[in-house]
Amino acid sequence: MIPLTGYTDRLSARPGEAIAFRISSSGEGPYDARLVRIVCGDPNPAGPGRIEHDLGHVFSGRFPSRVQTHDIGSMAVVEAGVQPAGAVTLEAMVWPTLPGRGAQAVFSAFDPETGAGVALGLDETGAAMVVIGRAGQAPVAVSTGRPLATRHWARLRASIDPATGAVEVGQEALHPPFGRPEVARATGSIPPGPVPLAPRWHIAALGVDGTGRSVRHFNGKIEAPAILLGLPAGVLGDAAGCAPVARWDFSRDIPGTAIRDTGPNRLDGRLVNLPARGMTGAAWTGREMCWRHAPDQYGAIHFHDTDLADCGWETDFTFTVPADLPSGVYGMRLTCGGEADTIPFFVPAARGRRGADLCVLIPTFTYVVYGNFDRPDFDDTYRARAAELGMGRHFPSDHPEYGFSTYNTHSDGSGVCHSSHLRPLMTLRPGYLNQVDRAGSGLRHFSADTHLLAWLDARGIAFDVITDHELDAEGLGAIAGYRALLTTTHPEYHTAATLDALVDYRNGGGRFCYLGGNGFYWRVARHPEMPEAIEIRRGEGGIRAWASEPGEYFNAFDGAYGGLWRRQGRPPQSVAGVGFSAQGTFEGSHYRLAPGARDPRAAWIFEGVEGEVLGDFGLSGGGAAGFELDRADTRLGTPAHALILARSEGHSERFVLVHEEQLTHLVTLPGEPARDLIRAEIVFYETPAGGAVFATGSITFCGSLPHDRFHNPVSRMMENVVRRFLDPAPFAMPG
Repeated sequence: MIPLTGYTDRLSARPGEAIAFRISSSGEGPYDARLVRIVCGDPNPAGPGRIEHDLGHVFSGRFPSRVQTHDIGSMAVVEAGVQPAGAVTLEAMVWPTLPGRGAQAVFSAFDPETGAGVALGLDETGAAMVVIGRAGQAPVAVSTGRPLATRHWARLRASIDPATGAVEVGQEALHPPFGRPEVARATGSIPPGPVPLAPRWHIAALGVDGTGRSVRHFNGKIEAPAILLGLPAGVLGDAAGCAPVARWDFSRDIPGTAIRDTGPNRLDGRLVNLPARGMTGAAWTGREMCWRHAPDQYGAIHFHDTDLADCGWETDFTFTVPADLPSGVYGMRLTCGGEADTIPFFVPAARGRRGADLCVLIPTFTYVVYGNFDRPDFDDTYRARAAELGMGRHFPSDHPEYGFSTYNTHSDGSGVCHSSHLRPLMTLRPGYLNQVDRAGSGLRHFSADTHLLAWLDARGIAFDVITDHELDAEGLGAIAGYRALLTTTHPEYHTAATLDALVDYRNGGGRFCYLGGNGFYWRVARHPEMPEAIEIRRGEGGIRAWASEPGEYFNAFDGAYGGLWRRQGRPPQSVAGVGFSAQGTFEGSHYRLAPGARDPRAAWIFEGVEGEVLGDFGLSGGGAAGFELDRADTRLGTPAHALILARSEGHSERFVLVHEEQLTHLVTLPGEPARDLIRAEIVFYETPAGGAVFATGSITFCGSLPHDRFHNPVSRMMENVVRRFLDPAPFAMPG
């Protein structure tokens, strides 16, 4: 584990609110914590350098070191307290994704410490197996010896008769590919006598061992697990005569963390580490694609041994934001011996009391979605480049114990569709290297966003911050009253509430600056019981790290259709005037001024800006137009009166058109040649209520702001825009 790290219970707190810090330190002595204000998180000497203002006079402390650990892998836990007498039968339907990858438990009333109880699952080869144990005796395992097919539904059942000691286990393919039944059975025996069940039951794991870790996790879907009294007519025969002790129906309360028992004892359980719900079950016909419309066809939960939603660490200390602390980006700087870490957090202004006329929207949903992204191309070159620039030395590839991002896949190859900030996020740190970028710093997300913060600080422009979390919870009220609103480099993930708030702000006369690329792209949902967790379903199209399974495009958290906002009639162009068009490697080019720059409506934007080329420099890929590019399109929502001020050019062959713009290998949806659509466009337009929109359409744009100590054409243009947007004089619509 990382020697010194931690996380917070919330990513932002207003004045008067408390934020809890949960720290793990393996140091021999205590660690120190000091408050800092983060201005720039880029240590590259080609830029302003890493800037953190020490605020130890506001908060500092020394705390005892302790190592905090956590469990990884999802499961369900049932506090049963029931001891059925006589013969028992365990059953479940399963869709295994890693059969043969070690023994895995499907349903367990077994104690790994004492070896007592009963468990139904798969053996090392992937065959159905039952394990029976009594305290002080070696457990007995009976297996069918025939591995289950990967990603095919099967029914498992095991029966134990304590009176005779007879044991039987069986498996049956539910949808054999050629219509022929595939059945396997096996019998065994144990000495007659009672078989006590462990008081705590687990689904998708055997239980918890002496180290506090759950073991023998199941990978795949489980549906309708049950424990019955009595013996069926043959292990796979009619079980109508067996009375249920418990029968869990996973199609009930899909958005929640509880599993509901429909049996007489009402042995409801709870889910651990948020396995995926709203999953197609054995009865799914393909005729219905939404779990809300046919819940009986969505009675499965997909469990993974790599799920992690909440480390569950204890709080080490709490910081209450002082009433006079200005809104901004802060961090808790931790040091212990030679180890150090800075945990960022955000302070919006107190409700109803703005500290500035300008607000910066911090894309915390995007930070969480990308949290601990293990890059597929990560290698020692990354470590060397990070060391060269004095950046962080901890990477997700080296620390799977903290979970991965929704850009990764689980050990069974299925996509990670949940992420939360209740765990250390290496990627949410100042100076975290995301890309090997010889032309710049290779920063993305939080660290790249500090290029904008540093520019505002250098130009003396006061600002408050607000995060996606407040915008989602409070709507327009979170930003109403601010004269201008800026996004950062990559506001990609949004809920309906955040998009509604931004559009309402814009339409109400707000001045809106979108300073990134690939923004307003994917729809996400927050968990109703655990709002720290975010869900993404990658359905239908878009640039994707993985694809949702057919029938699983609807979110479990809120029941809404997941995937691209564009697929739901809300393209990014309808929000900010430009939308995702192309993606390439982490390299930047430049813009060339377009005819719209000469329109009298835009003359003020380019006061003091010389030349036709804009942004052929920068700390992100070496240029202002790079990596992910957005363009205007009136068919997708760009207003007809919008001015295209500049257009990027000179992108390499490593850039490709996004999937949703491509119809065939020859034809694009807009009708233009594919290479011509690989461009970023800077757009400006006025709104009827006296407001305006300015959008840059590039993820690397803000990396050009610090060039030449913030004295450059990109900086000058941006300052013209921000200062005019802060001017209360209304904008006028043309015509």
